[in-house]
Amino acid sequence: MVAGWLGITQAQPSRVENGPQMVHLDRLSHWATLLGVPAEHLWFDVAGRGRRSESIRTPRTVTADKGPDESRRMLLAGIAAVAAGAEFLGGSTVSRRRIGTADLARLNAVLELYWSVDAECGGGLLYEEVSRFAESVYQMLDWSHPASLTPQLVAAVAAARQLAGWTALDAGRHSAAQRHFVAGERAALTADDRPLTAMIRYSQAKQLQHLRHNRDALAALQLARGQLGLQATPAVTSLLLGAEAASLAAIGDHQAAERTLGESSSQFERIRPEREPSWMSFYDRGELLAQYGRVYRDKARQDKKHGAAAVRFVSDAVTAFGPGNVRSSVLNEVGLCSALFLADEPEQALAVGRRMLQQAQSMSSVRVIDRVHNLRRDMGRHRELPEVAAFAQDVATLEARR
Repeated sequence: MVAGWLGITQAQPSRVENGPQMVHLDRLSHWATLLGVPAEHLWFDVAGRGRRSESIRTPRTVTADKGPDESRRMLLAGIAAVAAGAEFLGGSTVSRRRIGTADLARLNAVLELYWSVDAECGGGLLYEEVSRFAESVYQMLDWSHPASLTPQLVAAVAAARQLAGWTALDAGRHSAAQRHFVAGERAALTADDRPLTAMIRYSQAKQLQHLRHNRDALAALQLARGQLGLQATPAVTSLLLGAEAASLAAIGDHQAAERTLGESSSQFERIRPEREPSWMSFYDRGELLAQYGRVYRDKARQDKKHGAAAVRFVSDAVTAFGPGNVRSSVLNEVGLCSALFLADEPEQALAVGRRMLQQAQSMSSVRVIDRVHNLRRDMGRHRELPEVAAFAQDVATLEARR
């Protein structure tokens, strides 16, 4: 879809997302010119249209992050800027016009592109740009469009606000994340899109889990699942149940957590991708195994005999994640390091930890850094080892970047 309306081949976005750097800023400039994107909406120069104003700055998160993959992330952010600035997505600088089904297809293509950049690089790179994009999309509700298109348009607004909330959460901007999630939930309810409403509540629950408000997260997840009704699908149900299990384990109800994991697995086996919402395509076996890893890490904190199972589940999750799901892979590398410490395998934990620290430095994600910081609680008695003490200092150094 993205390739079609950008006028490029299907292979080019795939190479950008999953392979070595293949497309350059001059190519982005060419796309921007073809699409008529106003130069002031981009952070790079547009060919043949003069240099941008000095008052328009490169996004702070791009210039400040000097990791080894900076050029690739700048490229991805540039593609997102071109896509977001195309045609009706230019905000107040573009005249209102009648919206049709093709516009919705383009809007959803932009959302797909932003999601891919988020998974690849982290929300810190995108949250300011995505927030502006989501608020611009919200204004489209006042534009002329066929009445039959209203539910789809409102659902697209909800999805954009969810994306904005997710990138804000990943960037550590929790008040902004909450604002976008609430707006997205309201729009999804208006559109009577219960699976999307559940997905936004899942995102809210993930924020609550990150902040260690697991009882509130559990309530949000159970509400989401209870209100799905006839619109429930196996993938959405499995996703919610897996998150519920993680919160149950976090509050110490391990028996209920294991039972809920079993229900999540049963739903997962019933998934038929063609019958699921397109935005559920991210949900794969790696995501399910990651929840098993979370539950068994919590159990191992109470009884180290569960450490080996935690290691097995998280290792399998890391293996199952696709190459484009970089952030999830890094988060589960953190989980694997934690599980190895809990399983009394400090040497293996350090080997994974050193690799994980390198990966974390290339991500623009406060959430990843917070998760790395939490490793210190699982080092336990191994802290007396000089190598572990040095690793703990490296973790503290990374946390200082926050």
